[in-house]
Amino acid sequence: MGVKKKREMQVTALTLRHEDLETLRSFADEEGKNLASLLLNCVQLRDGVSQIHYIKQIVPLLEKVDKNGVCDPGIQSCLDILAGLYFSLSLKNPLKKVLASSLNGLPEFFQTEAIQSFTSHLQEELNTTDLYSYRKVIDNISSCMENFNLGRSGVNNLLNNVLQFLQKCLIEILEESRKFAGNHIVQTQLMSDLLVGIRLSMTLVQKAQGFQGDLWKASSSPTWHSMCGLLSIFTKFLSDDDLLQTIQSTSGLAVILFIKSMFHPFEKTPELISSVLLRSVDCASVPEWLVSSCRSLCCADVSESALLFLCQGTLAMLDWQDGSLGLSGEALLMDVVHVLFTLSSQIKESTLEMFLSRILASWTNSAIHVLESSSPSLKNSLNGNSSTVGRLLEYVYTHWEHPLDALRHQTKIIFRNLLQIHQLTLEGADSIIDPFFLELTESLLQLEWHIKGKYICLGCLVECIGIEHILAIDKTIPSQILEVMGDQSLVPYASDLLETMFKNHKSHLKSQIVDNTWIDRWHETWVSPLLYILCEGNLDQKSYVIDYYLPKLLNYSPESLRYMVKILQTSIDVKTGSCNSRGALGALMACLRTARAHGHLQSATDSWKNLVSSARVKQGLVHQHCQVRIDTLGLLCESNRSTEIVSAEEMLWIQFFIIYNLNSQSPGVRQQICSLLKKLFCRIQESSQVLFKLQQSKSKHEPENEITKDPPSVTLQQYKNFMSTICNSLFEALFPGSSYSTRFSALTILGSIAEVFPVLEGGVQAVYQLRDDIDVGRFQTLLECFTSTFEDVKTLAFDLLMKLSITAVQFLDSEKLQGIFQAALELSTSTKPYDCVTASYLLNFLICQDALPSSLSTCLPQQAAYGNGDKSAALMERNTLIVIKCLMENLEEEISQAENSLLQAAASFPMYGRVHCVTEALQKLQLNSLQLVSEWRPVVERLLCMSYRLSAVVSPVIQSSSPEGLIPMDTDSESANRLQVILNEIQPRDTNDYFNQAKILKECDNFNLEDLNASVSNIDSSAEIKGKEGKTCDVTAQMVLVCCWRSMKEVALLLGTLCQLLPMQPVPESSDGLLTVEQVKEIGDYFKQHLLQSRHRGAFELAYTGFVKLTEILNRCPNVSLQKLPEQWLWNVLEEIKCSESSSKLCATRRSAGIPFYIQALLASEPKKGKMDLLKITMKELISLAGPTGELQHTVSQVHALNILRALFRDTRLGENIIPYVADGAKAAILGFTSPVWAVRNSSTLLFSSLITRIFGVKRGKDDLSKTNRMTGREFFSRFPELYPFLLKQLEAVANTVDSDLGEPDRHPSMFLLLLVLERLCPSPMDGAASALSMAAFVPFIMRCGRSPIYRSREMAARALVPFVMIDQIPNTIRTLLATLPNSTDQCFRQNHIHGTLLQVFHLLQAYTDSKHRPNSDFQQELADITVCTKAKLWLAKRQNPCLVTRAVYIDILFLLTYCLDKPTKGNQPVLESLGFWEEAGGIISGSELITGFQCTSKVPGLPQYLQSLTKLAIATVWAVQAKAGKQAGGVPVTFSQLLECSSPEVRSLTLEALLGKFSSAASGLGEKGLPSLCSMGETFLLLAMKESHPECFCKILKILHCMHPSEWLPHTERCVHLTLKEFLTWTMDIASSERSEIQSVALRLASKVIAHHMQTREENKDLMAPELKQWVQLVVLSCEDRLPTESRLAAAQVLTSTTPFFLTNPCPVLELQDTLALWRCVLALLQSEEQAVRDAATETVTTAMSQENTRQSTEFAFCQVDASIALTLALAVLCDLLQQWGQLAPGLPILLGWLLGEGDDLMGCVESAHQGEEDYLFEKSEVNFWAETLTFVKCLCRQLFCLLSKSGWSPPDSECLTHLQRSVSEQRPLLSQLFRELPSPAQFLKTVEFTRLRIQEERTSAVLKLLAFLEGKEGKEPLCSET
Repeated sequence: MGVKKKREMQVTALTLRHEDLETLRSFADEEGKNLASLLLNCVQLRDGVSQIHYIKQIVPLLEKVDKNGVCDPGIQSCLDILAGLYFSLSLKNPLKKVLASSLNGLPEFFQTEAIQSFTSHLQEELNTTDLYSYRKVIDNISSCMENFNLGRSGVNNLLNNVLQFLQKCLIEILEESRKFAGNHIVQTQLMSDLLVGIRLSMTLVQKAQGFQGDLWKASSSPTWHSMCGLLSIFTKFLSDDDLLQTIQSTSGLAVILFIKSMFHPFEKTPELISSVLLRSVDCASVPEWLVSSCRSLCCADVSESALLFLCQGTLAMLDWQDGSLGLSGEALLMDVVHVLFTLSSQIKESTLEMFLSRILASWTNSAIHVLESSSPSLKNSLNGNSSTVGRLLEYVYTHWEHPLDALRHQTKIIFRNLLQIHQLTLEGADSIIDPFFLELTESLLQLEWHIKGKYICLGCLVECIGIEHILAIDKTIPSQILEVMGDQSLVPYASDLLETMFKNHKSHLKSQIVDNTWIDRWHETWVSPLLYILCEGNLDQKSYVIDYYLPKLLNYSPESLRYMVKILQTSIDVKTGSCNSRGALGALMACLRTARAHGHLQSATDSWKNLVSSARVKQGLVHQHCQVRIDTLGLLCESNRSTEIVSAEEMLWIQFFIIYNLNSQSPGVRQQICSLLKKLFCRIQESSQVLFKLQQSKSKHEPENEITKDPPSVTLQQYKNFMSTICNSLFEALFPGSSYSTRFSALTILGSIAEVFPVLEGGVQAVYQLRDDIDVGRFQTLLECFTSTFEDVKTLAFDLLMKLSITAVQFLDSEKLQGIFQAALELSTSTKPYDCVTASYLLNFLICQDALPSSLSTCLPQQAAYGNGDKSAALMERNTLIVIKCLMENLEEEISQAENSLLQAAASFPMYGRVHCVTEALQKLQLNSLQLVSEWRPVVERLLCMSYRLSAVVSPVIQSSSPEGLIPMDTDSESANRLQVILNEIQPRDTNDYFNQAKILKECDNFNLEDLNASVSNIDSSAEIKGKEGKTCDVTAQMVLVCCWRSMKEVALLLGTLCQLLPMQPVPESSDGLLTVEQVKEIGDYFKQHLLQSRHRGAFELAYTGFVKLTEILNRCPNVSLQKLPEQWLWNVLEEIKCSESSSKLCATRRSAGIPFYIQALLASEPKKGKMDLLKITMKELISLAGPTGELQHTVSQVHALNILRALFRDTRLGENIIPYVADGAKAAILGFTSPVWAVRNSSTLLFSSLITRIFGVKRGKDDLSKTNRMTGREFFSRFPELYPFLLKQLEAVANTVDSDLGEPDRHPSMFLLLLVLERLCPSPMDGAASALSMAAFVPFIMRCGRSPIYRSREMAARALVPFVMIDQIPNTIRTLLATLPNSTDQCFRQNHIHGTLLQVFHLLQAYTDSKHRPNSDFQQELADITVCTKAKLWLAKRQNPCLVTRAVYIDILFLLTYCLDKPTKGNQPVLESLGFWEEAGGIISGSELITGFQCTSKVPGLPQYLQSLTKLAIATVWAVQAKAGKQAGGVPVTFSQLLECSSPEVRSLTLEALLGKFSSAASGLGEKGLPSLCSMGETFLLLAMKESHPECFCKILKILHCMHPSEWLPHTERCVHLTLKEFLTWTMDIASSERSEIQSVALRLASKVIAHHMQTREENKDLMAPELKQWVQLVVLSCEDRLPTESRLAAAQVLTSTTPFFLTNPCPVLELQDTLALWRCVLALLQSEEQAVRDAATETVTTAMSQENTRQSTEFAFCQVDASIALTLALAVLCDLLQQWGQLAPGLPILLGWLLGEGDDLMGCVESAHQGEEDYLFEKSEVNFWAETLTFVKCLCRQLFCLLSKSGWSPPDSECLTHLQRSVSEQRPLLSQLFRELPSPAQFLKTVEFTRLRIQEERTSAVLKLLAFLEGKEGKEPLCSET
């Protein structure tokens, strides 16, 4: 929502020459009523909008003039002046159209004179000789032809002249354009002029009266000569590839239009055009004029693009309707489409592809027009079964997944038109039962839902034949579509299809069913699946369904809202939701929110009264699921009426929401909260304006207004109070130690308030002004936000201060401002990188506020600051200049020191902070409108010199061979000395010799440090460096490196900013620019040097950022020499790369370092609307360099080329322009992988990886072969046809060598890359069998690759084979593969071959079983046949086969078959049973090593894999046999006990995993209960637990015991493992306290379950367990510590939840109070955890705690799923209530007060550790809290204690604990004051961490003192206790 500002119309006013003004004055009458007076008054105005009013009076005035047969000379002159005015106006000036519109109504009497005037002025225009004025003349002629009678008449009178002018200007413009080759700006303008000229020529032919008739067609006619000349020009344009494609495209239209107009007889025009398109023109039989004008089209080969544009012209310029073209037109139509099919396979360029798709869509439109009155033969040629329609469908299937949205849209149009074309050929037959539509529907439904084209085509089908047939095939389709709506890329397609379907279905049902019962069927089909998703779907799915589908459904069927609400209301209490699920409440809120936002709820109050209760709304606002909170807030804030009154109840709910939701951890949620609240504020603002008007206009005696029940004044006061309350809450949220998310939310909302309620001038009434609520404290709070380590917070605080229109002087005195300035200067040299950002914000704040110290102002004369411009802008400019000069003076001095000692600089004054402050100050300034230009010029010059000096100091480190590695990372006492030595040694010495020979390290007996030290003359050799505060410190390598690369970064950004913002001097003498051409060239050379020489990634990446800014400016620069610089730099670096040798300075390691960045910047800045010539030439050069070369000296160039290509293919800015080079890039990468040089292979691999991403998309899932990252073979080879023969040839070469006996497994390493590509292709049911790019040719070669001696290659070959075999061919292929396997009697066979074949069978079988569109009976039969074939080779799974690897794969195949076939079919027994499969499987297991044991002691290759496969089959066999035999265990080949006793941990682990799954299912009620084999295994697991040594197995045993009910195994502990209950519990807790995290967590859960069971069953023995309970409490407390892994804390939270009724909320406490409160402290600590999962788990504990019988009344949220933020408050409320219930206030209160004070925290220690940490850790951001806020906890606890003490009326007895507490607090206060005094001023900026800690402790102390005073009766009731 928000206020939409109306755009003001800008109209340039009319102006007249002096002579015309004098003429008007001479004819003007004294009364001012004639035309001359009117025009004179008009032109004297300076406002174009006002002039429109006068122009509209011209015709009415002329209609009143007496017409006495002679035109008045004055009117004649006025008409002449009007004609001149018309031609002087620019085309875009609205006055031009107004004048033309007015003159169209000119009385007929004046028409002749007016036409003469316009004709004469037009002739003057045509006489123009200035080439750069041609565009204005063309625009004027064009506007004359556009609905302007006088203008059109003038053009008709001068038609020959106009045509000759166009011919002349097109030729001259083209020649001029060629002169300015390389000047993008001029060329772009000239190309635009050409395009307009061509379009005007076409307009003249179509509209000019001179072309009506045949007189102009005489060969002697000047018009004919001009037409021939223009046609010749357009033909040249059409074939000129140097022109823009839009010009070529328009020329194609013009050529066909001119031929159509000029050729006679017209009936033969289609034949002529056909011959041109088919390149079969007989030059002897066509007119001479055509041959001479279109020679390149008639007598030469026509280029692909020209042919394409001629097809476009044919379809656009010929009249295809009503059969006017006859049979020859039908033939032409078919010729056009065949030409387009040919071009489709030849065109690679994306823009031409886009043209082709549009032209094909245009062809289908033309075909529809022709079919409406066509011959039967054409209908036969265009029915659904014809080859033409088939090829068009292939085009659709190939391109419906194209990355270009526009092209995908064209495929939709083509498909829809094809359906219409087929319908037209049916001639009235029923579409629904037509075989073409039936087959098309079935094949589309068989496709996977991840294919976007499926949605588009199904939508078109529904529109064509209706939805009933599709729902009859599968009625679950709505649910299937909703299921895929979790994928963002599919959501728009899915929602559009659903909308089309439900609309069609509703229309159909309404037409078929008379009564209203149809709505129930409709709701069941479309609304019920929606409600299920809203309640049960995953987060993304629900969000997208609500955003896309729900609004469409409600907009179409608003009455469905009642149905939704009714269903959801009944299930709210059952489906409460959680952190991962919205539940019914969330679904209800989502529906109501959407309904209200779209206007389906009349008013908020009514909707809540009738549809949802207030309690539900409140629950929604603090629900555990974030989206439920957002939807509930949206329900309150959003409305379709921007002036709807916000009710008092709504305002209370918003206040409640803000208290608990500012600290949201999700950036998306924060953004939505701030956006929704802004909408609410806009509603308040807009409705308040309505209320103000009502208040002014209505008297007291008038009836009440309809908008609100209350008087306007009451509502306005409520608004004001509400906004003040909101602002109070938001400023309170900026307390010391508040989290980043809280500050971000609060500042963003405050910024919205300042924006929505701006400072209004002129007495305009405003309901609220934020600045009225700002005092000194709040101003100081906003300033302190600058100290946040997050820049977002600094930015928001700064922006808010700027919006408030208040000055710093109002709140801060000069001394404090001076302190802030000094703090900023000090922070700008901090060794902490984030401090310099704080400094920049402080300086910018002082600049904007004009609050700089007065001592600085002396460096600039005061009078120089004020020019003629805006005073505030001048002040800001002056202040910025002062600050930059100050920073520069300091920086120059520091650079001088750094030149002597870089170590000293790194330790004491790293210089990058100063540069950062300069850059930030410049960015806040409007540098294009400077007033102090003379002052700025020397400053800019000094800035450049200073940047170069600084860069020279730090560049040796950055340009070293290994900037990160050469410097030792030590902090010992010798560190500084060694560092100086090494810094002297650092030079870029790395060469590229490693391409030629391996480097041999020279042997050296020792490293003589003294020899090196002797060479260091200019560096102080002292090992100790003085830090900032004079302390001695070690300079770490990290400090030096950070100092250097950040300095380089800031210099690069500064130079980029200067180029981007400063105006350039076109010539040295110019006075309006600050940067000279030479300076720009110097900056360019600087960037080039550092990008090509830097080795540190951070340095060259940021230099790239600055360089991009420079190149973008250069390409837009009018100075030609600067504009051509990027091109020159590009050629230079390409030449340098070409000549690269082993001694080259260019870095060939580190992925060529900055070289790819350099070329990326140069290419990415090239104008995208041009021809992209630089990209084309660069790619051609690089691909030629990247290809394989036999010469070793070119290897370096090859590596560079491969690395650069990788960067370019990764660059998204190049978009589709890079796609034509993908095939060549893939070839280079695959061939490069075969190079003998490692560096080439490495770079080839990286290039290949980026190409895979570019082709198949960014990986979005964990699966390497995700469906969204695959492509059909048809689409892949259609987009990259060159790869088809290349991949086939390469694969053949690889396959031919895999069987060789040469013993060279790596002879063809490219196999790996080939298979990586092929395995990403997928089959499609839409693929035709006959195709030039058939995938069948690859199959035999892929199968042979499965024989590779390399294991990984065999696996990849198996995966790659799957997409090349159609689903219905898989069974035959599997049987064929199985038949090739050897028999047990064969003597000679290779295990590699067997393994490869079995892997292929496995993956094909897996793909077949995954396919969802096979008829069940066929599916079962095919699998049964495969099973029979499998049994024939069963020896491969037995000991007869010595290879464990092949045995394992064969067993995997058997296991896969068990999944699919072990189910009864239609009353028959399972297939496996009928085939005797289980007996065979039992035989394999019985004869395996699982039963007989292992004979070999050493590890055999493939043993773990074999054992895992065998175990899986054994488990499946056991389940199957047991299920068949019931409780009888006979016939089982192996028991679970045997498997669990196996010596192999792999076997035990898999068995335990299977059993754990069964026990978990049984425990959750989802699985089978009472499995006979599992009921008696408790003893087995106990025994296993005692002796298991493998950690993973041990963990699973404990999990199984935890899943089982304790009664099943706990009574057996003493008998089985000889441990009593207490001993077993102790054993479990010992494990929980000593083992690693996962085992620890499971053991803790198990111990807790045992304790809970004991508490339930043996209440009388509770006291006997006291020591164990105390140990358990300590264990839980330890498990909640922050240092422990998340898993441990999650376990602790779950344990607390499960034991809550026994220990936390028990009306009769079992534990001692100290232990009970310790557990509650754990809950509170977990609620403040930084991890969301832990907080959510702890929230479950609170939910359980407040839902017990004795605690339900404590809060209003019993049984509700709430968020952790309010759970903290609720937990403390429940705890305080329990203390009162237990009667434990006296002993409990001191403990709670201790929590409040934070006992155990050492103040001095905290401050010292913070200070020490600042020195030691460069990047440490102190205590960065994202969630936990100490003072939030303090406030909640304080509030609850006040409430408790107020309600209970309890008075404390004299207590030692309270006395001790009182003493402790009293001692802390003076200590706090002393520590505050010791901090440097201003401490909040210079010592932020220590200052914040002290502030927090001060608040804690104050809270405790208030409570103690309250207990003593010194203070009244605390107001906080009244809050909820």
